[in-house]
Amino acid sequence: MSGRWPQVKRLRTADALLGRLEELGVELPFADPPAVAALARPLEVAGRTAPNRFAVLPMEGWDGTADGRPTDLVRRRWSRFGSSGAGLVWGGEAFAVHPDGRANPHQLCLGPTSSEDLADLRARLAPDQVAGLQLTHSGRWAVSSRPGRVEPLLDARRTGPGWTDEQLDALADDYAAAATVASDAGFDFVDVKACHGYLQHELLGGDGPLPERARWLSRTVERVRTAVPGLPVGVRLSVFDLEPQPEGDPDAPFGLAAGEAPALLDLLDVDLVCVTAGSPYYCPHVQRPAYFPPSDGYQPPEDPLVGVARLVAAAAALAAARPQSTVVASGLSYLQEWVAHVASALVRDAGVAAVGLGRMALSYPDLPADVLAGRPLDGRRLCRTFSDCTTAPRNGLVSGCWPLDAFYKERPERVELAAAKRRARG
Repeated sequence: MSGRWPQVKRLRTADALLGRLEELGVELPFADPPAVAALARPLEVAGRTAPNRFAVLPMEGWDGTADGRPTDLVRRRWSRFGSSGAGLVWGGEAFAVHPDGRANPHQLCLGPTSSEDLADLRARLAPDQVAGLQLTHSGRWAVSSRPGRVEPLLDARRTGPGWTDEQLDALADDYAAAATVASDAGFDFVDVKACHGYLQHELLGGDGPLPERARWLSRTVERVRTAVPGLPVGVRLSVFDLEPQPEGDPDAPFGLAAGEAPALLDLLDVDLVCVTAGSPYYCPHVQRPAYFPPSDGYQPPEDPLVGVARLVAAAAALAAARPQSTVVASGLSYLQEWVAHVASALVRDAGVAAVGLGRMALSYPDLPADVLAGRPLDGRRLCRTFSDCTTAPRNGLVSGCWPLDAFYKERPERVELAAAKRRARG
């Protein structure tokens, strides 16, 4: 169980953190003090100039309307991203290209009013922020086709029943339609999501040569480019995968191999890639290192620092293998007080273009602004990876940082969250 590992917040000095990394046999780029000037450098991306090297990562919202439109809760989240100080908003929200492709019944999706709704969300971001919209279809994890349980090896990576070439071809047109709406709404690029076990990622993980496995992702990117010439296209990519937990071998490769990522980017001819790994459904410790797992999850099989180091190393390796790409790293929220130390060294020394924050952007959205201004971090708002932002939606509640954001702490549903956690422990 995770209690055998020291929480990173207990590693109060740089020597303590570096000593722990040495004990674990892993390395992280590290600057002490943080190299703020590296993070403050402008970044040419998607035909624009982002004012700095921080990015807000896309998350799957559980607080839209039943027909996939934003609510005041969604609008509040985007407004906080807009005042975060981050120069890049990668995706902002996982936006389903078809209502049947949503991973939950309150995820945003393409519909008759999407252009107006998305324009309103884009307007909540700062004018100098470079912003993309993440386009997704959840495949076997969609609410319309979810099997209700996780197969130990996901049926040998086969896609869900009923997917024909004709259906996949029509789905590529759905992506193109969503990209058109995003462009009209003022977004600077779109992200064709190919990670976390969703459809495009799962298609990449089958058998056969990479060009064949990437056929539908390539076709989708081509359809987007045809529909909106000149709109930059990126991918958030699970650049490696590990076997599903807790049954699988925590070190066993599974699906897309890390070494295939540069060749895949060559095939797709995309310049923007956000590095992630695994899936929150079957190996969350790989994709989202945390000391406290979701209530319906499992105890991580490793110190979360190992997971952070694995993700950071993958981003650095991809940046070295494909220096012409804009590579955005992820997985740093668990570092808490040490985020800026590692993020700045990653940008300064490892060739990574920007560093993204996901969960941290829920609890402490303006962390980038504080770091860039040289202000001390507010320890009361640092994400401690309690995983309530996952536990709550999986129990029918809305997205948000329930432990640290006063707005959610005061909501009456917090009682329901506490009861759900007690049931899970029982």
